[in-house]
Amino acid sequence: MQHQPAQPFNPFKLLADEDNPEAEVDVTSDDEDDEDEQSGSASASAVEPRGELQHIGSEPSSSEHRLQYAYTLWYNRKCSTVATGSQKPSYDETLCQVATFRSLEQFWHLYAYLVRPSDIDTQTDYLIFKEGVRPMWEDAHNKDGGKWIIRLKKGLASRCFEAMLFALLGEQFDVGDEICGTVMSIRFKEDILSVWNRTATDDVTTKQIRDIIKRTLNLPANTIIEYKRHTDSLKDRSSYRNTDVYVR
Repeated sequence: MQHQPAQPFNPFKLLADEDNPEAEVDVTSDDEDDEDEQSGSASASAVEPRGELQHIGSEPSSSEHRLQYAYTLWYNRKCSTVATGSQKPSYDETLCQVATFRSLEQFWHLYAYLVRPSDIDTQTDYLIFKEGVRPMWEDAHNKDGGKWIIRLKKGLASRCFEAMLFALLGEQFDVGDEICGTVMSIRFKEDILSVWNRTATDDVTTKQIRDIIKRTLNLPANTIIEYKRHTDSLKDRSSYRNTDVYVR
């Protein structure tokens, strides 16, 4: 039996409230059984932004502040089976490309309409990757790399995701082309922030990225931070299980 199509998810709306900026960053070590299976060809379909966002992705004007790299926003909403015997949709069926932005102004215009991670449904991911990099393990830019993983207590996703975006777009990592993108995964018991890099075997640069993540999020002492190579994810078909654990 074919799976039932999920209701379309619109990631855009005007926001009336922001997260509490005074919330203390905390993390969780709950091992949520997550099988993201970030593998397979990306869907060519894209969410068509509302009229106010149509210009995003165009060549920046001379008055705009061009980013060093163009970035693409994707989202992935996992669908549960609705009837016995129904087929679980593949990753590429739930992955959707939203928009590409090339300047700071384009980013802010997109971000102003974006539903914040703490307000979206569970089993949904926001993925922001450099243009041309698909958020999949076997993509040519990702296949030799891995990701740092931070498990967050509920309620902290929006603030931490925003801090990581600012660090990414502001080139605070200063590791050349090593950064591929970042993912915010909203789950039932916890939310998971990850940063993907190109070369898992480059131990020095990979640890440098870890240290910048710690400073960016102002992680408390004894925070558990995990790393997983994409080759291992391809073997066990999981993003966030069977990781290497480090303590700050």
